[in-house]
Amino acid sequence: MKNQEILAKKICQISKMNSAFFCNSGSEANETAIKLARLHANNKKLKNPKIIMFNRSWHGRTIATLSATGNKSVRKGFEPVINGFLECEFNNIESVKSAIKKCNVSAIMIEIIQGEGGIRQADDAFIKYIREITDKKDILLIIDEVQSGMARTGKWFSYQHYNINPDIVTCAKGLGNGVPIGACLGNKKVSQLFTPGSHGSTFGGNPLVCAVSSTVIDIIKTKKLNENSKKIGGFLISQLKQKTKNISVVKEVRGLGFMIGIEIKKKNSNIVKDCIDKGLILNLTSENVIRLLPPLITSKSQANFIVKTLCEILKKY
Repeated sequence: MKNQEILAKKICQISKMNSAFFCNSGSEANETAIKLARLHANNKKLKNPKIIMFNRSWHGRTIATLSATGNKSVRKGFEPVINGFLECEFNNIESVKSAIKKCNVSAIMIEIIQGEGGIRQADDAFIKYIREITDKKDILLIIDEVQSGMARTGKWFSYQHYNINPDIVTCAKGLGNGVPIGACLGNKKVSQLFTPGSHGSTFGGNPLVCAVSSTVIDIIKTKKLNENSKKIGGFLISQLKQKTKNISVVKEVRGLGFMIGIEIKKKNSNIVKDCIDKGLILNLTSENVIRLLPPLITSKSQANFIVKTLCEILKKY
């Protein structure tokens, strides 16, 4: 338990949350958040409660998190998905207003920056409204930081760019730097929802993964990787915008820190293979968005290599 307690203290400190439940993946962390939303709804005695999620979102591959994912193509073959989710349009305040007016909403589940959805970032006004309405209506705000957390965007978590505090934060991926760990973090209110036996995980929070994750947090701090993500990520985005403005296939460059998307006008291209052949690893999301998630230790010279290689390949399209 010692390693778990040390990690819980560190992760609650950087997230400004009050408690942590450790599991093995991002999907499991989001499953935990969904169970907490169900408990919250039942405690309020809501009839037919709904969790709002968003188009193009991605929350996992388990049946519940797949049901919370706003991507019909990844659901194909796995229907019927489970009930209790209501899809709204990302960055559309009126869509959320309408849903809350029509249904008993227990929670809103959102990625500040949609990763699989094409590196689409939430507007300031949109997040401000969501936090205000969830506070007002006693709706839980769940922020999925599985991709965007752990210094990826220049802060520990992407919601910290908006000066808000969620009710629930989920994280994984960078939290373990290669070992399987996920975490569901809760504020003081949420921390009271689970009682002994409500939830658990056989291997979640084991001594090995907690020791590794605790060291990951220490290294990010000592190596100032939040600052590197902000500085080199910002440089990379600005260079990509400048160097691709006359490349016809490029529609838009967007991102925050080391979470970068390049939207192109061609779907399902061979760009991923072409880049790998040149020593650059990346992938394609939403059919036509090149997703760059460079290591947090990326240097300026490596950023220049990324820009040079990508531009050479993009010119061929």
